[in-house]
Amino acid sequence: MDTSTPFTLTGRRILVTQAGEFMGPALCEQFGKLGAIVIRDEQPLAEPEAAGRVVREAGVVDVLVMHLAYPAPSTRAEESPDEEWRAVFAHLVDPIPRLARAVLPQMIERRSGKILMMGSAAALRGQKRTTSYSAARGAQLAWVQSAGVELAPHNIQVNAIAQNLVDNPTYFPPEVQANPKFQERIKREMPLGRLVSAQEDAAFAAYLCSDVANCFVGQVFPVSGGWVTR
Repeated sequence: MDTSTPFTLTGRRILVTQAGEFMGPALCEQFGKLGAIVIRDEQPLAEPEAAGRVVREAGVVDVLVMHLAYPAPSTRAEESPDEEWRAVFAHLVDPIPRLARAVLPQMIERRSGKILMMGSAAALRGQKRTTSYSAARGAQLAWVQSAGVELAPHNIQVNAIAQNLVDNPTYFPPEVQANPKFQERIKREMPLGRLVSAQEDAAFAAYLCSDVANCFVGQVFPVSGGWVTR
C-alpha cells in the first residue's frame, strides 16, 4: 500500500457498539465520511447474551470498535460497595471477552481484522474517587495489550485510545462544560487549554481503523490534550 496517500475506509464494515452515546455519534459520522459501511448498535452490553447477538446480527465485521460507556461513580475508595464494582465491570469489562469470542473466529479465518477499544485515560493517571471506574478502564487496556500480541500473527490489529477531556455528551455535557469550576480545571490541568474536540478524536480513531495503521500491535494511545503527561 502507498502510505503517502490519504487513508480511506471505503467498503470496510465497521461495527460500533453503544453507538448512540459517548463518542459513538462522532465516530460513526467520521467513519461514514471515509466510505465505511457503519453498523451502529446502541444497546448496553451488560446482559450476557447481548454481545454475541450484536455480532451475529452485524454479519461480516472488518473492524470492531469496542465502544463501551457507563457513568463514572465518584465514591470514596473506602465506601465503594460491591454493587458499584459489579455494575461498572458488567458494563465496561465483561462484554469484552464476549465480543471477542463472537467476532474473532471470522477475522482469524479471513486473516484480517481490527479491534479498536475506545478506552479512558482514567486508567493512566490517578484521580480521586474513581477507583471502580479507573480499575475497569485499566482492565480494558490490559486486555488490549495482551490480545494485540496474541492476534498480530493472524493479521488482526488490536489497539486502544485512552481518552480524557474529550468533548462528548456522556461525560462532559454542556452543563458540565459551563460550570466555572470545570473551566478552571481545564486551565489548570490541560496543557492544550481546551477540550479535545470529538472530531479530532474520531479522526484518530478512523486512522487506527485503516490499513495505514497496520503496524500497531496492542498499543494504547492517550488522547487527552496533555492531561496524561502533565
